[in-house]
Amino acid sequence: MIFTLLLIVAILGIGIFIFMQQAVFGKDPSGNRLARIEKSPNYKNGTFQNLSPTEVMPKDASFFEMLKDFINKPKTVEPEKELPSVQTDLINLSSEKPSIVWFGHSSYLIKSKNINILVDPVFSGTASPVSFFGKSFKGSDVYSVEDLPNIDILVLSHDHYDHLDYPTITKLIPKVKKFYTALGVGAHLEHWGVKPENIVELDWWENHQISAEIQITSTPARHFSGRGFTRGKTLWSSFVLNIHGYNIFIGGDSGYDYHFKKIGEKFGPFDLALLENGQYGKNWPLIHTTPEETATIAKELNTKVLMPVHWAKFALAYHPWNEPINRLTQALKGSNIQLTTPMIGEPVILGSHYPQKVWWNF
Repeated sequence: MIFTLLLIVAILGIGIFIFMQQAVFGKDPSGNRLARIEKSPNYKNGTFQNLSPTEVMPKDASFFEMLKDFINKPKTVEPEKELPSVQTDLINLSSEKPSIVWFGHSSYLIKSKNINILVDPVFSGTASPVSFFGKSFKGSDVYSVEDLPNIDILVLSHDHYDHLDYPTITKLIPKVKKFYTALGVGAHLEHWGVKPENIVELDWWENHQISAEIQITSTPARHFSGRGFTRGKTLWSSFVLNIHGYNIFIGGDSGYDYHFKKIGEKFGPFDLALLENGQYGKNWPLIHTTPEETATIAKELNTKVLMPVHWAKFALAYHPWNEPINRLTQALKGSNIQLTTPMIGEPVILGSHYPQKVWWNF
């Protein structure tokens, strides 16, 4: 009996090991990349650390309660109807001023003059390493890699599946001139076929002068990383993008903390902040923001316009799919911050066009 149990455990262990060797799981940093990581002030005891002590889940979180919540999650986590969208010709998009086209969740294109910047692209239809989990909402996949222009700058905030999508990246490689990402994430990219010289990794507060009119700076976030069983081998970041005289904040994923106020004081005011607003939950209160916290962050960043992302594509939490945008709208009432709420594919043009149609109430 004991021998049989040991044999079953061994077979399961071997099976999991073989499964985890798939390319989709990426690769941990090593060699020169790891040597640089070990010099980072944000890397301690073998993992990257947040500025403040941060637990992914509270110590009193119950696995069985979470399992029950997952099994009993309401149908409203997904929309009843297909999401509306706008079909924009991305290749011929006019862009004297920075134009932002959102693809749902945290994926969007920023086009300014003749420069194309793509952020956290996920076009595979799923936010996980397997096709049957984390499927995208109907209507949210109206764009594909084939619709995109050639990309000058691809920004990756961290290595979670809903931000770093293996099938999308491998399709994009021939289209992308340069990848900009958080420290260590380049190990995944190189493993998938990106040339090392086309990867720029940044630690918090490091900046890179891309051209005379374009600069990108990595700034802190309060989150975590990992594509397998281990966490914290790569960094997670937000970014400040200065392009053609405009100041844009790329939020990535982050819980609330004092770093937002510091970023606002150091780099603000911002013409536009793209901030996470969705996929929050009681069991992970420190690594994602509530809509009310998102409104506070927008004020601390000193942004003129707030564009909420990280919603309307995947159900990664148990709140109604459109609850984040309704709560955020309420939280910003009386504020001098302009909220823009484009449909998927609908261009936002800095200084001239900020869509505000309420399209999500169904």
